[in-house]
Amino acid sequence: MSASGTSAGGTRINGALSKATTLIEALPWLARFQGATVVIKYGGNAMTEEHLREKFADDVVFLRYAGLKPVIVHGGGPQINAQLDRLGIESTFTAGLRVTTPEAMQVVRMVLVGQVNRDVVGLINRHGPLAVGMSGEDAHLFTAVRKHAVVDGERVDIGQVGEIVRVEAGAVQALLDDGRIPVVSSVARGEDGTVYNVNADTAAAALAVALQASKLIVLTDVEGLYRNWPESDEVISRLTAGELEHLLPGLSSGMVPKMEACLNAVQGGVPQAHVLDGRMPHAVLLEIFTDEGIGTMVLPDESATAPAAAVPELVKRRLTATIKLKGSDT
Repeated sequence: MSASGTSAGGTRINGALSKATTLIEALPWLARFQGATVVIKYGGNAMTEEHLREKFADDVVFLRYAGLKPVIVHGGGPQINAQLDRLGIESTFTAGLRVTTPEAMQVVRMVLVGQVNRDVVGLINRHGPLAVGMSGEDAHLFTAVRKHAVVDGERVDIGQVGEIVRVEAGAVQALLDDGRIPVVSSVARGEDGTVYNVNADTAAAALAVALQASKLIVLTDVEGLYRNWPESDEVISRLTAGELEHLLPGLSSGMVPKMEACLNAVQGGVPQAHVLDGRMPHAVLLEIFTDEGIGTMVLPDESATAPAAAVPELVKRRLTATIKLKGSDT
Protein backbone atom coordinates (compact mmCIF):
# COMPACT_ATOMS: atom_id res chain seq x y z
CA MET A 1 0.00 0.00 0.00
CA SER A 2 1.26 3.46 -0.87
CA ALA A 3 2.19 6.01 1.76
CA SER A 4 -0.73 8.17 0.67
CA GLY A 5 -3.11 5.23 1.07
CA THR A 6 -1.78 4.51 4.56
CA SER A 7 -2.18 8.18 5.51
CA ALA A 8 -5.77 8.28 4.26
CA GLY A 9 -6.59 5.11 6.17
CA GLY A 10 -5.10 6.54 9.35
CA THR A 11 -7.11 9.72 8.98
CA ARG A 12 -10.34 7.72 8.64
CA ILE A 13 -9.51 5.62 11.69
CA ASN A 14 -8.63 8.68 13.77
CA GLY A 15 -11.89 10.31 12.74
CA ALA A 16 -13.86 7.22 13.69
CA LEU A 17 -12.05 6.93 17.03
CA SER A 18 -12.84 10.57 17.79
CA LYS A 19 -16.53 9.92 17.17
CA ALA A 20 -16.41 6.81 19.35
CA THR A 21 -14.78 8.81 22.16
CA THR A 22 -17.57 11.39 21.95
CA LEU A 23 -20.22 8.66 22.16
CA ILE A 24 -18.54 7.06 25.16
CA GLU A 25 -18.35 10.43 26.92
CA ALA A 26 -22.08 10.85 26.35
CA LEU A 27 -22.94 7.40 27.74
CA PRO A 28 -23.36 8.29 31.45
CA TRP A 29 -25.42 11.34 30.54
CA LEU A 30 -27.60 9.29 28.20
CA ALA A 31 -28.21 6.86 31.06
CA ARG A 32 -28.85 9.60 33.61
CA PHE A 33 -31.37 11.53 31.53
CA GLN A 34 -33.18 8.57 29.98
CA GLY A 35 -36.89 9.41 30.14
CA ALA A 36 -36.25 12.89 31.59
CA THR A 37 -38.25 15.94 30.54
CA VAL A 38 -36.18 18.91 29.35
CA VAL A 39 -37.88 22.27 28.75
CA ILE A 40 -36.04 24.51 26.28
CA LYS A 41 -36.76 28.21 25.85
CA TYR A 42 -35.99 28.92 22.21
CA GLY A 43 -35.11 32.44 21.10
CA GLY A 44 -32.39 34.86 20.05
CA ASN A 45 -30.12 34.27 17.05
CA ALA A 46 -30.78 30.53 17.30
CA MET A 47 -34.29 31.37 16.07
CA THR A 48 -33.44 33.90 13.36
CA GLU A 49 -30.34 32.50 11.61
CA GLU A 50 -31.19 29.70 9.20
CA HIS A 51 -28.18 27.45 9.85
CA LEU A 52 -28.73 27.70 13.61
CA ARG A 53 -32.45 27.01 13.25
CA GLU A 54 -31.72 23.78 11.42
CA LYS A 55 -29.09 22.69 13.94
CA PHE A 56 -31.47 23.42 16.81
CA ALA A 57 -34.11 21.21 15.19
CA ASP A 58 -31.49 18.48 14.75
CA ASP A 59 -30.59 18.73 18.45
CA VAL A 60 -34.21 18.46 19.57
CA VAL A 61 -34.82 15.39 17.43
CA PHE A 62 -31.59 13.82 18.73
CA LEU A 63 -32.82 14.33 22.30
CA ARG A 64 -36.10 12.62 21.44
CA TYR A 65 -34.39 9.58 19.88
CA ALA A 66 -31.86 9.46 22.74
CA GLY A 67 -34.74 8.81 25.12
CA LEU A 68 -35.31 12.30 26.53
CA LYS A 69 -38.59 14.23 26.37
CA PRO A 70 -37.94 17.73 25.00
CA VAL A 71 -40.51 20.52 25.26
CA ILE A 72 -39.98 23.79 23.36
CA VAL A 73 -41.32 27.17 24.52
CA HIS A 74 -40.68 30.09 22.18
CA GLY A 75 -41.18 33.81 21.90
CA GLY A 76 -40.66 35.86 18.77
CA GLY A 77 -39.70 39.46 19.52
CA PRO A 78 -37.86 40.18 16.24
CA GLN A 79 -40.65 38.67 14.15
CA ILE A 80 -43.27 40.65 16.10
CA ASN A 81 -41.36 43.90 15.65
CA ALA A 82 -41.00 43.28 11.92
CA GLN A 83 -44.71 42.63 11.46
CA LEU A 84 -45.74 45.66 13.55
CA ASP A 85 -43.44 47.83 11.45
CA ARG A 86 -44.83 46.32 8.25
CA LEU A 87 -48.38 47.17 9.34
CA GLY A 88 -47.43 50.63 10.59
CA ILE A 89 -48.43 49.88 14.18
CA GLU A 90 -46.39 51.81 16.72
CA SER A 91 -44.69 49.71 19.38
CA THR A 92 -43.54 51.40 22.58
CA PHE A 93 -41.93 50.18 25.78
CA THR A 94 -42.46 51.25 29.38
CA ALA A 95 -39.96 50.14 32.04
CA GLY A 96 -38.62 47.60 29.55
CA LEU A 97 -42.05 46.07 28.87
CA ARG A 98 -43.81 46.19 25.49
CA VAL A 99 -47.04 48.20 25.68
CA THR A 100 -49.48 45.78 24.07
CA THR A 101 -52.65 47.41 22.79
CA PRO A 102 -55.54 45.24 21.51
CA GLU A 103 -54.38 46.03 17.96
CA ALA A 104 -50.80 45.03 18.77
CA MET A 105 -52.00 41.89 20.59
CA GLN A 106 -53.69 40.67 17.42
CA VAL A 107 -50.32 40.88 15.67
CA VAL A 108 -48.46 39.24 18.57
CA ARG A 109 -50.91 36.34 18.58
CA MET A 110 -50.81 35.96 14.80
CA VAL A 111 -47.00 35.98 14.64
CA LEU A 112 -46.34 33.69 17.61
CA VAL A 113 -49.07 31.14 16.94
CA GLY A 114 -49.45 31.33 13.17
CA GLN A 115 -45.91 32.03 12.00
CA VAL A 116 -43.13 31.28 14.48
CA ASN A 117 -44.79 28.20 15.96
CA ARG A 118 -45.49 26.72 12.54
CA ASP A 119 -41.89 27.39 11.42
CA VAL A 120 -40.43 25.57 14.46
CA VAL A 121 -42.82 22.64 14.09
CA GLY A 122 -42.00 22.39 10.39
CA LEU A 123 -38.24 22.28 10.98
CA ILE A 124 -38.55 19.49 13.53
CA ASN A 125 -41.02 17.53 11.42
CA ARG A 126 -38.56 17.30 8.56
CA HIS A 127 -37.24 14.40 10.61
CA GLY A 128 -40.62 12.71 11.01
CA PRO A 129 -44.07 13.26 12.55
CA LEU A 130 -42.77 14.36 15.95
CA ALA A 131 -43.60 17.99 16.78
CA VAL A 132 -47.05 19.31 17.67
CA GLY A 133 -47.64 23.04 17.98
CA MET A 134 -49.84 24.63 20.60
CA SER A 135 -50.49 27.98 22.22
CA GLY A 136 -50.52 28.79 25.91
CA GLU A 137 -54.24 29.34 25.42
CA ASP A 138 -54.85 25.72 24.40
CA ALA A 139 -56.40 23.49 27.07
CA HIS A 140 -55.88 26.41 29.52
CA LEU A 141 -52.15 25.70 29.52
CA PHE A 142 -51.22 29.19 30.76
CA THR A 143 -53.59 31.37 32.75
CA ALA A 144 -52.43 34.93 33.35
CA VAL A 145 -53.49 38.16 35.00
CA ARG A 146 -52.77 41.65 33.76
CA LYS A 147 -49.25 42.83 34.58
CA HIS A 148 -48.39 46.45 35.28
CA ALA A 149 -45.12 48.27 34.85
CA VAL A 150 -43.75 50.29 37.75
CA VAL A 151 -42.45 53.76 36.95
CA ASP A 152 -41.19 55.98 39.77
CA GLY A 153 -42.99 53.75 42.24
CA GLU A 154 -46.33 54.01 40.42
CA ARG A 155 -48.18 51.18 38.63
CA VAL A 156 -48.64 51.89 34.92
CA ASP A 157 -51.06 50.04 32.65
CA ILE A 158 -49.21 48.51 29.68
CA GLY A 159 -52.15 46.77 28.03
CA GLN A 160 -52.44 43.06 27.34
CA VAL A 161 -49.21 42.00 29.02
CA GLY A 162 -49.74 39.05 31.34
CA GLU A 163 -48.17 37.43 34.37
CA ILE A 164 -48.68 33.66 34.55
CA VAL A 165 -50.46 32.51 37.70
CA ARG A 166 -51.52 28.97 36.78
CA VAL A 167 -50.26 26.17 34.54
CA GLU A 168 -52.33 23.18 33.51
CA ALA A 169 -49.82 20.90 31.82
CA GLY A 170 -52.00 17.84 31.18
CA ALA A 171 -52.18 18.39 27.42
CA VAL A 172 -48.41 18.79 27.18
CA GLN A 173 -47.89 15.65 29.26
CA ALA A 174 -50.27 13.72 27.01
CA LEU A 175 -48.22 14.70 23.97
CA LEU A 176 -45.00 13.63 25.71
CA ASP A 177 -46.56 10.30 26.66
CA ASP A 178 -47.46 9.84 22.98
CA GLY A 179 -43.84 10.37 21.97
CA ARG A 180 -44.40 13.85 20.55
CA ILE A 181 -42.41 17.06 20.94
CA PRO A 182 -44.67 19.89 22.17
CA VAL A 183 -43.86 23.34 20.75
CA VAL A 184 -45.55 26.05 22.81
CA SER A 185 -45.98 29.74 21.93
CA SER A 186 -45.88 32.26 24.77
CA VAL A 187 -49.47 33.50 24.70
CA ALA A 188 -51.77 33.08 27.71
CA ARG A 189 -55.46 33.37 28.54
CA GLY A 190 -57.14 35.30 31.30
CA GLU A 191 -60.09 34.06 33.34
CA ASP A 192 -62.26 36.64 31.55
CA GLY A 193 -61.15 35.48 28.10
CA THR A 194 -58.55 38.22 27.55
CA VAL A 195 -55.50 37.08 25.62
CA TYR A 196 -52.13 38.12 27.04
CA ASN A 197 -48.61 38.46 25.73
CA VAL A 198 -46.35 36.75 28.29
CA ASN A 199 -42.59 36.57 28.60
CA ALA A 200 -41.29 33.36 27.02
CA ASP A 201 -38.54 32.89 29.63
CA THR A 202 -41.13 33.09 32.41
CA ALA A 203 -43.48 30.76 30.54
CA ALA A 204 -40.74 28.15 30.05
CA ALA A 205 -39.87 28.23 33.75
CA ALA A 206 -43.52 27.89 34.75
CA LEU A 207 -43.99 24.90 32.45
CA ALA A 208 -40.78 23.26 33.66
CA VAL A 209 -42.03 23.47 37.25
CA ALA A 210 -45.47 22.09 36.35
CA LEU A 211 -43.94 19.15 34.45
CA GLN A 212 -41.35 18.53 37.18
CA ALA A 213 -38.74 18.68 34.44
CA SER A 214 -35.16 17.57 35.03
CA LYS A 215 -33.74 20.62 33.26
CA LEU A 216 -34.69 24.08 32.05
CA ILE A 217 -32.49 25.38 29.24
CA VAL A 218 -32.70 29.04 28.17
CA LEU A 219 -31.05 29.91 24.85
CA THR A 220 -29.77 33.45 24.53
CA ASP A 221 -27.18 35.48 22.60
CA VAL A 222 -24.41 35.56 25.20
CA GLU A 223 -22.11 32.83 26.51
CA GLY A 224 -23.79 32.75 29.92
CA LEU A 225 -23.87 34.93 33.03
CA TYR A 226 -20.73 37.05 33.16
CA ARG A 227 -19.00 37.43 36.51
CA ASN A 228 -18.23 41.13 36.18
CA TRP A 229 -19.50 42.51 32.88
CA PRO A 230 -18.27 44.63 31.11
CA GLU A 231 -14.95 44.66 32.99
CA SER A 232 -14.56 40.91 32.42
CA ASP A 233 -15.94 38.34 29.99
CA GLU A 234 -15.44 35.47 32.45
CA VAL A 235 -18.56 33.29 32.52
CA ILE A 236 -19.86 31.89 35.80
CA SER A 237 -20.11 28.16 35.15
CA ARG A 238 -22.40 27.38 38.10
CA LEU A 239 -24.04 29.13 41.01
CA THR A 240 -26.76 28.46 43.56
CA ALA A 241 -30.20 30.03 43.79
CA GLY A 242 -29.09 32.08 46.79
CA GLU A 243 -26.05 33.39 44.96
CA LEU A 244 -28.18 34.30 41.96
CA GLU A 245 -30.71 36.16 44.12
CA HIS A 246 -27.84 38.27 45.43
CA LEU A 247 -26.62 39.08 41.90
CA LEU A 248 -30.02 39.79 40.27
CA PRO A 249 -30.34 43.49 41.20
CA GLY A 250 -27.06 44.30 39.45
CA LEU A 251 -27.69 42.42 36.21
CA SER A 252 -28.32 44.05 32.83
CA SER A 253 -31.98 44.37 31.84
CA GLY A 254 -31.57 41.79 29.09
CA MET A 255 -30.29 39.10 31.46
CA VAL A 256 -32.79 39.69 34.28
CA PRO A 257 -35.78 37.78 32.77
CA LYS A 258 -33.56 34.85 31.80
CA MET A 259 -31.88 34.54 35.18
CA GLU A 260 -35.20 35.08 36.99
CA ALA A 261 -36.61 32.21 34.94
CA CYS A 262 -33.74 29.98 36.08
CA LEU A 263 -34.24 31.07 39.68
CA ASN A 264 -38.00 30.45 39.56
CA ALA A 265 -37.42 27.02 38.05
CA VAL A 266 -34.94 25.72 40.64
CA GLN A 267 -36.94 27.24 43.51
CA GLY A 268 -39.96 25.43 42.09
CA GLY A 269 -38.24 22.03 42.15
CA VAL A 270 -36.39 21.78 38.83
CA PRO A 271 -32.94 20.29 39.67
CA GLN A 272 -30.96 22.33 37.13
CA ALA A 273 -31.48 25.43 35.00
CA HIS A 274 -29.06 26.62 32.33
CA VAL A 275 -28.41 29.71 30.24
CA LEU A 276 -26.64 28.79 26.99
CA ASP A 277 -25.28 30.67 24.00
CA GLY A 278 -27.69 29.80 21.22
CA ARG A 279 -25.24 31.19 18.66
CA MET A 280 -23.08 28.11 19.23
CA PRO A 281 -24.13 25.24 16.95
CA HIS A 282 -25.49 22.24 18.89
CA ALA A 283 -25.32 24.14 22.19
CA VAL A 284 -28.06 21.98 23.70
CA LEU A 285 -26.22 18.74 23.00
CA LEU A 286 -22.93 20.14 24.30
CA GLU A 287 -24.57 21.02 27.59
CA ILE A 288 -26.43 17.77 28.16
CA PHE A 289 -24.04 15.16 26.78
CA THR A 290 -20.51 16.39 27.52
CA ASP A 291 -18.55 16.32 30.78
CA GLU A 292 -17.57 19.99 30.62
CA GLY A 293 -20.94 21.46 29.66
CA ILE A 294 -21.26 25.09 28.57
CA GLY A 295 -22.95 28.26 29.72
CA THR A 296 -24.13 28.94 33.26
CA MET A 297 -25.91 26.38 35.45
CA VAL A 298 -28.14 27.36 38.37
CA LEU A 299 -28.66 24.82 41.16
CA PRO A 300 -30.88 24.77 44.26
CA ASP A 301 -29.06 25.91 47.38
CA GLU A 302 -28.90 22.42 48.88
CA SER A 303 -27.09 21.20 45.73
CA ALA A 304 -24.11 23.49 46.22
CA THR A 305 -21.83 20.83 47.70
CA ALA A 306 -23.91 17.70 47.28
CA PRO A 307 -23.07 15.17 44.55
CA ALA A 308 -25.33 15.13 41.52
CA ALA A 309 -28.43 13.10 42.26
CA ALA A 310 -29.78 10.53 39.90
CA VAL A 311 -32.72 11.61 37.80
CA PRO A 312 -35.86 10.72 39.75
CA GLU A 313 -38.56 8.46 38.42
CA LEU A 314 -40.78 10.76 36.39
CA VAL A 315 -44.02 8.81 36.50
CA LYS A 316 -45.91 10.72 39.19
CA ARG A 317 -45.85 14.24 37.78
CA ARG A 318 -47.62 17.28 39.06
CA LEU A 319 -49.77 18.16 36.08
CA THR A 320 -51.30 21.31 37.52
CA ALA A 321 -49.25 23.94 39.29
CA THR A 322 -50.43 27.19 40.79
CA ILE A 323 -47.49 29.51 40.91
CA LYS A 324 -46.73 33.14 41.50
CA LEU A 325 -43.80 34.22 39.34
CA LYS A 326 -41.85 37.42 39.62
CA GLY A 327 -42.51 38.48 36.04
CA SER A 328 -40.12 40.23 33.70
CA ASP A 329 -39.72 41.81 30.32
CA THR A 330 -42.09 40.59 27.65
